[in-house]
Amino acid sequence: MLAGWLQRHWYERRLTPAFWLLLPLLLPLNLLFVGVAGWRRRQARPQRLPVPVVVVGNLTVGGAGKTPLTLWLAGQLAARGFRPGIVSRGYGAAAAQPRPVLAASTPAEVGDEPLLLARRGGVPLWVGRDRAAAGRALLAAHPEVDLLLCDDGLQHYRLARDVEIAVFDRRGAGNGWRLPLGPLREPLARLAEVDAVVGNDFAATELAGGRPAFAMTLRAGDFYRLDDPAVRCAAAQLRGRPLHAVAGIGDPGRFFRTLAGLGLDCVPHPFPDHHAYAAGDLAFGDDAVLLMTEKDAVKCAGLTAAETWVLPVDADLPPALTDLIVEKLRGRPIA
Repeated sequence: MLAGWLQRHWYERRLTPAFWLLLPLLLPLNLLFVGVAGWRRRQARPQRLPVPVVVVGNLTVGGAGKTPLTLWLAGQLAARGFRPGIVSRGYGAAAAQPRPVLAASTPAEVGDEPLLLARRGGVPLWVGRDRAAAGRALLAAHPEVDLLLCDDGLQHYRLARDVEIAVFDRRGAGNGWRLPLGPLREPLARLAEVDAVVGNDFAATELAGGRPAFAMTLRAGDFYRLDDPAVRCAAAQLRGRPLHAVAGIGDPGRFFRTLAGLGLDCVPHPFPDHHAYAAGDLAFGDDAVLLMTEKDAVKCAGLTAAETWVLPVDADLPPALTDLIVEKLRGRPIA
């Protein structure tokens, strides 16, 4: 509950009166966070892998669109002749040691976003707390891979990187403060070091401060059944039904706005990012029709007998971002 309250106030774009009351508690925690984060970066000994590494991450906590961007990059770079693989932290994964992510893996084993990436991406994917170790394990198992994408690794300085991409959604940088006073994991000055800034449904040019900025939009496909993905359904077929929308992502409102844009009138049910669903979370009445994101769907199979539809989305970006990455990699030093 406290986390949800904090996030609502972070994106007020200023320190609210409630925050001023909590300042004696939050300010020491903020100073501790800043000090520990700076110490960890100074202590990191980056490990360079034998293939190029492209990191996709964000300065803010929570999701901003990294997963669809990573999927888009994997497809674009494969079309340019690369053979990409993906490494990820695997938020909530049970095992700390590197392990492969397979279509039959479970979210408890590997995390929700890596499982979605593995099912949609069609490229080798390994998870591990130490992304450098996960990368080495992936390359040992898949020697054909000649480029690694690191999903959510901007602050993982043990892994040396050749290209950094920072992603923001329409919430931007919130009030501009670092945790727990604001949503930032690192100061906005960190953007001076990245190679590109991507705005998900957000004009990131001003925030990028002169760094190359690119606009990303998420294009919705047809819904598919949670219990039978081969069954498809257009949005028009769902209009007028008792719809309940479930979203446990960084900004649940983004999913609800997408559904409204499709002409669907839904009862929204927001949950925290990476929420571990139970059957009771999805019980909205016998006649309810559920709509959810793909990230939620990988955790909800078998939890409900209700008619449930999943909405896939694909990222659209200008090819100039791929051009920038390829050009950057051409000048990469030999490991």
